[in-house]
Amino acid sequence: MQKLQRKNRRSILKKMEITEIARKSLEKYFNNEKFMPNGEDRKKYYEKKACFVTLTINGTLRGCIGSLTATKPLWQDIVDNSINAAFNDYRFSPLTKNELDKIKIEVSILSQAIPLLFKTPSELLRKIKKDYGLIIEKDGINATFLPQVWEQIKDKKIFLQELSQKAGLKKDAWKTSKIYYYTVSFEKEK
Repeated sequence: MQKLQRKNRRSILKKMEITEIARKSLEKYFNNEKFMPNGEDRKKYYEKKACFVTLTINGTLRGCIGSLTATKPLWQDIVDNSINAAFNDYRFSPLTKNELDKIKIEVSILSQAIPLLFKTPSELLRKIKKDYGLIIEKDGINATFLPQVWEQIKDKKIFLQELSQKAGLKKDAWKTSKIYYYTVSFEKEK
């Protein structure tokens, strides 16, 4: 009887959502502590997956860092990328404790990246779908745009030009670079 009650109690407990893992990581960081999800949540998010954590304040980007390849359990990637997005995104000053309650967190889980093979720039443009995240790679340099960036940049050519420039390459580098695509599932705080 006790085993059954314990099992039922466990199933009633709400498991953390991925954005909660990110938020708890930041809260603990401000208290000079490391966040460790409970055993159930570590088990739920044990699979090796790559993710990006995006922080915004009033809809404006405040930090975004992620992984392009799955090298660690998802929960650990969320923890690491949350801290990096808040404190190590070179485009922004480190997040302050006062901003913590103002940020909205979005966690995007990436599928494995697949090469987009093309012979001409126009063939590449035809193959791209607007639910793809794209990675550009050339001469050991890479950069990515999550699929959510299509909300701001709707034109495929401009999307690729801006992605090239994000990588520090010439605007038209996409025409002679390796291009990979991936999809994401994401969760966003309300």
